[in-house]
Amino acid sequence: MRGVRSETLNRPPAAVVAGAVLWFVGVSPAQRVYLTQDPAARLAILEKSGWRWVAGQHLTAVGTAVVPVAFAGLAAGLPHGKARKLAGLAAASLLAGAPLFVWCLADRASDLERFAYRRGASWPFLTYSWLHVAGLAALAGALACLPAPRGAVVAAAASAPVFGTVLAANKDIPPFVFYAVEAGVAASLLRRQAGQ
Repeated sequence: MRGVRSETLNRPPAAVVAGAVLWFVGVSPAQRVYLTQDPAARLAILEKSGWRWVAGQHLTAVGTAVVPVAFAGLAAGLPHGKARKLAGLAAASLLAGAPLFVWCLADRASDLERFAYRRGASWPFLTYSWLHVAGLAALAGALACLPAPRGAVVAAAASAPVFGTVLAANKDIPPFVFYAVEAGVAASLLRRQAGQ
């Protein structure tokens, strides 16, 4: 991208990819728990997973924190103008939502029964999810202002309304979709820089 130093754009996207990898590794223990409908069966899965589930929640929390900080670094490295403002808005949305999901993860790790029976408050997760949707929309706008890879622009721009529709209809969304898109966008920025 013209007018931006290569290292400015390489480090933050690399950190986004690393954070997303940590997130996916952390969320992977006891994956069946997310698809299991029966609360007692969910609790049995969690209890069988034991320390792996708890450790995974901590690792997921690290990934949840790394991704928005990396996007803030990307925004800070852009030249002043519309792209920087929109990237800053995207980072601010993700930064505002991250503590809410970390709270959810702490709750999941500390009280398996409450998570299995879905007795916890839903507003932290819903707020975090809506902030992610807003962040992706702002990110799409920022990328559109730059000579960014077309695929990255399309992925961010298409995901925001799709994820918003799913969230509005179901009052739930698998959060891995956010990190998949963000990691894909970051990987495409890295590929673009490597090709220049």
